[in-house]
Amino acid sequence: MKAMSLQVTSAIVALLWASAAPAGQLAGECPRPGTLGTSRVLAVEAKTTPRVGLKSFAQTLPLEDHEVVLTFDDGPRSPMTDRLLNALADQCARATFFIVGRSALERKATVQRMAAEGHTIGHHSLGHQNLSRIAFDKAIDEIDRGIANDEMALNGHSTSVPSTPFFRFPYFASTPALLDRLQSRDIVVFGADLWASDWNPMTPEQEYNLITRRLNAAHKGIILFHDPQPRTVAMLPAFLRYLRDNHYRVVHIVPQTASGATVTGVP
Repeated sequence: MKAMSLQVTSAIVALLWASAAPAGQLAGECPRPGTLGTSRVLAVEAKTTPRVGLKSFAQTLPLEDHEVVLTFDDGPRSPMTDRLLNALADQCARATFFIVGRSALERKATVQRMAAEGHTIGHHSLGHQNLSRIAFDKAIDEIDRGIANDEMALNGHSTSVPSTPFFRFPYFASTPALLDRLQSRDIVVFGADLWASDWNPMTPEQEYNLITRRLNAAHKGIILFHDPQPRTVAMLPAFLRYLRDNHYRVVHIVPQTASGATVTGVP
């Protein structure tokens, strides 16, 4: 326990003082030996997997033992998201960010950095409302305006047709009607298999212990973090080292291409 405290403390200091790390790269391209890397790319489409994540749905991604998908909600938020990106870049690990439209438009440079470093950008509504508690039309408008802001930040034009058709409901609060509408638009809805529960008050060490214990029990899965949470940013370098040292492999999720081709691995 004492060693873990020192490890997390060191990670906090490094994150607070480190300058920007090199862009995140795939495992075969990583200039630093002994890093976690990204083991393979998994293409996901709404026709076969319209909604995934065992915390909310019956189905999840076809992950093998000791494979994880890293996902982060509620960003971008400065400077937390940039420090988190530094940690991922240091380990050459790629993740998926479900971003909030209002924040995306305010922090275009961070959104563009996510994309430039090879991360996948999904959508998390305009203002992070509980969409199950508002009228259907208003909820759809909240989803579409969030996508439009994300696309403006990422690609410089506003559209409700997402370039990456991945969506996660704030609070995981969906309704059958909203799920059906997104499926009809070929948008994959993501839940999660494992929570870091980082919205609860805890220290970085407590979060580390919680998520490693849950992962040790599950052996694989889609993991949910929140990039604006300082405790998550502080513990992430130690968690990425845990994945590396315990032979976990990071899977990077991307949309199925229009041609139907899938990407199953990286060099």
